[in-house]
Amino acid sequence: FGVHESIKATCRRLATLGYQAIAPELYARQGDPRQYTDITDILAKVVSKVPDSQVMADLDACVAWAKSHGGDTTRLGITGFCWGGRIVWLYAAHHPGVKAGVAWYGRLTSAASDMTPRHPLDVAGKLNGPVLGLYGGQDAGIPQDTVEKMKSALAESAQPASKASVIHVYPDAPHAFHADYRPSYRKTEAEDGWKRMSEWFRKHGV
Repeated sequence: FGVHESIKATCRRLATLGYQAIAPELYARQGDPRQYTDITDILAKVVSKVPDSQVMADLDACVAWAKSHGGDTTRLGITGFCWGGRIVWLYAAHHPGVKAGVAWYGRLTSAASDMTPRHPLDVAGKLNGPVLGLYGGQDAGIPQDTVEKMKSALAESAQPASKASVIHVYPDAPHAFHADYRPSYRKTEAEDGWKRMSEWFRKHGV
């Protein structure tokens, strides 16, 4: 969690493809998750205290900053991993300028709260830009029945961007299969996902 070395490397990798790439510190007001080594502490002491409304506003600020620094925000894209994958779906429904998004194993539904009033499944029919979802069939934290529900909600939507969205499941991949610093890393699936992401962005004008 946070803009650690792997996220920085991913941001630089996107920049080498020609993107104006930004990896914002979305937890900054609540704390630095990199100071903790236990995932329970990271979630309880930092991540759980970050409201979705704050995240949407901060991402809007990133878009405004990009535009003021030479970025072409008519070709806006967003990608994220895990917690950030969930945010991809939400931001694609929030910002009318999103051309496309790629969500890597973002949770699709959970209990609503004041901090997280809506989840991807709730906004499946309200996307402004199509989203490519990349998920692992062996992800213990994201049940496959929720993935199937999301697929159905997208397919049944009257919203063109929602209907154009696609979820690809890697049957043998666990959660965090793109995280090359974790035991969960799966080289074949990670490389294929990156290829799919690049093609998705090009196809949809990002």
